[in-house]
Amino acid sequence: MDRTLRLVWIYPDLLSTYGDRGNLLVLARRAQLRGITVEIAQVNSDQRVPADGDIYLLGGGEDLPQILAAKRLHGDGGLAAAADRGAVVFAVCAGYQIIGAEFGGVDGEPVKGLGLLDIRSGRGDLRGVGEILADVDPALGVERLTGFENHQGVTRRGPDVKPLATVLTGVGNGDGTEGAYAGHVLGTYLHGPALVRNPGLADLLLGWVTGGPLPAIDPRQEELVADLRAERLTAVQR
Repeated sequence: MDRTLRLVWIYPDLLSTYGDRGNLLVLARRAQLRGITVEIAQVNSDQRVPADGDIYLLGGGEDLPQILAAKRLHGDGGLAAAADRGAVVFAVCAGYQIIGAEFGGVDGEPVKGLGLLDIRSGRGDLRGVGEILADVDPALGVERLTGFENHQGVTRRGPDVKPLATVLTGVGNGDGTEGAYAGHVLGTYLHGPALVRNPGLADLLLGWVTGGPLPAIDPRQEELVADLRAERLTAVQR
């Protein structure tokens, strides 16, 4: 990549539960280990979202901050404009619901989402809390996902949206699948943070930006994440 990679962390003042900022840090680190220059824009909810970023990240949040974030992103328009031109969007939990067509509000009432993914989320009867394992759509070439979920959302996909993965342990979307993607927009219920636990997913996003195979990272730089993955996978599979 012969230019600077721009990472945009959207509304950390509203959407940043369970250490989701780690997704930003691991993307930056894995890019830098490959010699890619990185620029990070941290955009709070009282600031404009730049439309010229490469990867946009949204984290989780409680009901009221989630609703406020959706309203401000609607009024801002920067994220929608970036997605329209093909920028990568990675959204977690509340962020995942926000990028859909609608999600459930404080009392379960429908709240308008951004419509970047043709998904609709509402309140389920049971809350999904705990570790989750899921096998990724083979078309994406990513290893099994490990993560932590804490949500009561049930998410339905439109016909042009594919599930990110099939659930082995946990709840995910509530129908045996976890997450969803279409084009370069991808969402998941996984915390952990998701990209720290699943470097293959981080590399998928980076590859979407660079448009080609990524250079390998020195295995010595992968030891900690490999240990984390092995520990989490083993703990859940016991």
